Amino acid sequence: MVPTIDKRKTGQHIRALLKKQGLTVQDVRAYLSLGCVQSVYHWLDGKSLPTLDNLYALSSLLQMPLDELVIGDRQLRSSEKRERPVNIWITFPVDDRQETSIVQRHCQFYREISLQV
Repeated sequence: MVPTIDKRKTGQHIRALLKKQGLTVQDVRAYLSLGCVQSVYHWLDGKSLPTLDNLYALSSLLQMPLDELVIGDRQLRSSEKRERPVNIWITFPVDDRQETSIVQRHCQFYREISLQV
């Protein structure tokens, strides 16, 4: 059987990743230098898939390998399974007036470290 990509699940996955990272459809359009956002909405709705070039750029934008970005029916061989860093953003107050700003520190934790939120 030939492995296939599920367009609908891939679109849902990309939508969830964008939301998690606080990115909008306009951000994706601008990053990929697309003329309009309609293509991006088609990807997110599962009507179509991004071209290979756009998938490659999206994997960079979302900091995720292509194999993890797309959702398909292929099982990874044990030699392909690898641990990768998990990116965590921490927001903290900046001054004594208890105002919270959008100052974020990027920390990398590995999967063997579990955090409770």
